[in-house]
Amino acid sequence: MGKKLVIERGKETIGSNGGLAIVGAIIKRLKIGLRANSIKLKGGNPDISNSDILVSYLGLLAMGRTNFEDIELYRHDEIFRITLGLNAVPSEGTMRQRLDAAGGAFDPLISEFNIALLASVTPTPVKTESGSYIPVDVDVSTFDNSGSHKSGVGRTYMGYDGYSPIFAYAGLEGFMVECELRPGTQHCQNGTPDFIAGLVSTLEEAWGRKVKYLSRFDSGNDAGENMVRLKGKMDFIIKRNLRKETLESWLDIAKNLGVAKTPRDGKTVWTGETAMEVKDVGSVRVVFEVAERFTKFSKKAGAYERLLIPDIEVATFWTSLSDKPDAVIELYHQHGTSEQFHSELKTDMDVERLPSGKFATNATFLQLSMLAFNTLRMMGVELLSYAADLPVRLDVGRRRIRSVMMDLVMAGCKLVKHANRLTLKTGKEYAWFDPFQRLYLKFC
Repeated sequence: MGKKLVIERGKETIGSNGGLAIVGAIIKRLKIGLRANSIKLKGGNPDISNSDILVSYLGLLAMGRTNFEDIELYRHDEIFRITLGLNAVPSEGTMRQRLDAAGGAFDPLISEFNIALLASVTPTPVKTESGSYIPVDVDVSTFDNSGSHKSGVGRTYMGYDGYSPIFAYAGLEGFMVECELRPGTQHCQNGTPDFIAGLVSTLEEAWGRKVKYLSRFDSGNDAGENMVRLKGKMDFIIKRNLRKETLESWLDIAKNLGVAKTPRDGKTVWTGETAMEVKDVGSVRVVFEVAERFTKFSKKAGAYERLLIPDIEVATFWTSLSDKPDAVIELYHQHGTSEQFHSELKTDMDVERLPSGKFATNATFLQLSMLAFNTLRMMGVELLSYAADLPVRLDVGRRRIRSVMMDLVMAGCKLVKHANRLTLKTGKEYAWFDPFQRLYLKFC
């Protein structure tokens, strides 16, 4: 057995959040101070500025902490204060009161900061026969807030009480372009045309009007009014809601217009295209994939068994693309990646059970979460460009946010003050030191 350890409190400033130096350097570039402090609010501690409130919360979010109470852990943490460039660290009460008093006044400003951050990155496009597009995935992801009485909490389509926020992610990396907190009972299409208008504006401000964008939506957003907002602004693939259309009618269309493939005995798949009229839009291309199965695999028998009635599956998509049907269908299937982005926000950053009882405060919290999400995403993307300096080989297109937090943000460090100079020292065994140092020097 090993020797018994002696546990003592030291006198040196040591922390496990050294990577906030990189987070702080990125945030500093956004110049939050003057603009945030120009917003005059009543109440709260006048010695704590608005920028200290916002940046402190961004620091918490970068470490996966979401509760107001968590700020008390860092009230006297010099590493937290210095790395984030804070004049003072607010108390829980001051942070809560200030955000409540703002009532959403910070939201437009946070959105502008997010656009400035997005403008400094280059999202990876998808390439097709018709061109190169930045994919923009729009989707609702419910937040479980069961057992609470917060404003806006209601029964979501997932069957629990919570919120139904909508998100838009861009690029193969998944930068969050827009988000909007919504009551749990709100249908995904309600308010989406206006959301699209804001999304188009954000994309154009961040990356310009000459860039080609490809938006992708689930069938819950199958509505002509969305196409009206998208027309001339973004190309789109929208999964259609069959509504009163029968599977048999689409099987007839597929047999007449589609190209058949037989991936196995007892199954035939047709892919093809047609066109349909949409009010206020005109004729819109429809791509389809129709499968007819005469056999189905039986786990009990361990083999395929013949069906008495053939099984028909239909998937149809509105699209403005001119690419081949198979390419359009594959592009839509890639839309499923957005579920991983939701997971990083909700699981890695713990952004699901919202911290306030007030809807407007929680909406601001979600906006700050977007800014923190993109800050971490930016760090992860840059990190992958330092392949030669990484302690492990990473054959991935993006670094999961949890990994960025664990490898960089939560780096153990020691703050040293000497000769009017501040030094942040990591341990000699810290494997990520070289990329850590390069990231900081790039953004500071």
